[in-house]
Amino acid sequence: MTEHPTSFERPQGADPTDPRGALLRTPTPPRPSGAAGLPAQARTGEPHSAPGTSTSRAKGKDPAGTPVKPDTAGGSEHSQPSAAEPDTHRPRPVPDGIPVQPGGGELSDASDQERRTGQGLPPGRPMPMRRDGDRLRFVGAATRRIARGIDLDEIVMGLCRATVPTFSDAILVYLRDPLPVGDERPTGPVVLRLRRTDRIPEERDTENGFLPALQPEQPSELSAVTAELCEVRPGGALNEVLRGVRPVFADSPAARAALPELLGEGGELIVPGGQRAILAPLRGRRRVIGAALFLRSSERMAFEADDLLVAAQLATHSALGIDKAVLYGREAYIADELQRTMLPETLPRPTGVRLASRYLPAAETARVGGDWYDAIPLPGSRVALVVGDVMGHSMTSAAIMGQLRTTAQTLAGLDLPPQEVLHHLDEQAQRLGTDRMATCLYAVYDPVSHRITIANAGHPPPVLLHLGGRAEVLRVPPGAPIGVGGVDFEAVELDAPAGATLLLYTDGLVESRLRDVWTGIEQLREKLAAVAQLTGPDHPPPLEALCDEVLDMLGPGDRDDDIALLAARFDGIAPSDVAYWFLDPEETAPGQARRLARRALSRWGMEDMSDSVELLVSEVVTNAVRYASRPVTLRLLRTDVLRCEVGDDVPQLPRLRQARATDEGGRGLYLVNRLARRWGATRLSTGKVVWFELNRN
Repeated sequence: MTEHPTSFERPQGADPTDPRGALLRTPTPPRPSGAAGLPAQARTGEPHSAPGTSTSRAKGKDPAGTPVKPDTAGGSEHSQPSAAEPDTHRPRPVPDGIPVQPGGGELSDASDQERRTGQGLPPGRPMPMRRDGDRLRFVGAATRRIARGIDLDEIVMGLCRATVPTFSDAILVYLRDPLPVGDERPTGPVVLRLRRTDRIPEERDTENGFLPALQPEQPSELSAVTAELCEVRPGGALNEVLRGVRPVFADSPAARAALPELLGEGGELIVPGGQRAILAPLRGRRRVIGAALFLRSSERMAFEADDLLVAAQLATHSALGIDKAVLYGREAYIADELQRTMLPETLPRPTGVRLASRYLPAAETARVGGDWYDAIPLPGSRVALVVGDVMGHSMTSAAIMGQLRTTAQTLAGLDLPPQEVLHHLDEQAQRLGTDRMATCLYAVYDPVSHRITIANAGHPPPVLLHLGGRAEVLRVPPGAPIGVGGVDFEAVELDAPAGATLLLYTDGLVESRLRDVWTGIEQLREKLAAVAQLTGPDHPPPLEALCDEVLDMLGPGDRDDDIALLAARFDGIAPSDVAYWFLDPEETAPGQARRLARRALSRWGMEDMSDSVELLVSEVVTNAVRYASRPVTLRLLRTDVLRCEVGDDVPQLPRLRQARATDEGGRGLYLVNRLARRWGATRLSTGKVVWFELNRN
């Protein structure tokens, strides 16, 4: 037996011009509500029944009028068709178990037989439901389809596709704008927005799916809905219908008064007369969040009282699904915001190094994780490069990661050696809990000396891509993970030649169920070398493109963990662009500093900056000499800006203040703040450094 589904759902691969989901179109202009009707559903390839066939068979007679015995002609409702003469009018079972909703009203014997056999129906009409069990199967299949949706649009589309044309010929879905989330109490008036409409297409090919109408498109009856937004007035007719929660027929007095408010001026013209429209409020867990309007054309049997129960089930399941989708969207938003605030929003631009980064979550459902990266400017134009990985990829992991990252930033501000930073991070992890484990790699790059100092706490080793295209896995002592306790960390100092690129990453990039970590590291090294060959031996690959190429090495089964990636291109500062002096803490030091700065600027061809540089250098050195007990350091760096750094052995940081008219001092930092492009002060383990930058003329 061949099964003929009654659902008019569009199959995959159908014409993209399918008008399903668009506004309902009809070749005639809108009619008054008493005669309004939706366009008839068309099904091709089915033979028309003879005009008198269904009536004759309903009365137990053959077409010639001769009485037929119940056991020979199938006149009994419960008789089975014979094998020799198949019953072509008997409704076929539906694959999804979604029968079509019956019509309503008092029916004659002939009409009752038509409901059982399907004879006498207009061509292309869906087969009617024959019993209450059909409604139950329809509701079960429709709610399963609605429940398959995750986000808001999928749930609303599931409601529309499950009901049209099986239950109704058209549907309009309104939702609150904005939708309330959880237990929050929205403020302001209740506003409904038309979220989606759906209807039966004008033409349907039983073999190829839906086809658009060949004739020019005519004005749509649903275009009579003039307002997409509807404000529900307190005490109004629409408010009373929504508060009642139960679906109502559109011809009821309450619905007739509410529809103009919902559909807009003239919108009630789309509603057919009689019991051919149902208005169903959508109630979530705590409040009404919208409404659905089910419509049937005048060529189809009207709704029955039992259809109100079907509409109530559809509305309830849809509203609960929308509630969950909104909560899911809020959770996803919170996770995204948490991860975004845990990671650097933008990377700094320290002198002598360029940076690029990437972060990938483990999956769309796990948007947060414990991987992090950071780049922290340090005194002396140095920069700290950090990458770490807390066990797991959950909210807890992200919270622990945020605490460890904040601790690392604080320790970096103290200018502690890398091994000391990891030691304090280990202590902090133990204070957070005995099971708080993480790996971390901390490196400090000095662009003046072209050296990098690295300490490792159980993290995969970094890879250094040289300018000639050779990729090298750096030999760094592995150390123990953070949180173990009682472990000493060791730091190594390595060369960082100009043009080289250091790649720091988490184990999610190189380790998965399909490969071990060392196999992944070797593949990463080969990938970097291959990318470097594309740009030649004299030109390093662009950082952003290099990060993208590295992530392209991930296969379909390699996304078991989140991934953090930090790439640093070492440009360095040439020795000819650095001037460095020691000054004794004496009264003559400010004058000596002015002369040395003037000579350096003259050598660099920057004499036009001498006046401002000499003034600021004199003020900063004067403050340092006043309290220092050891020699003061003065360093000038020529890069895209001119940077001056003055160091002393006093840990107290200077503060900008407004000097009074009677004060003899206190104006040095005020001048620095007004004339310099940027300035700051950083505490060191041996004192502090005060620096300022000036734009080059």
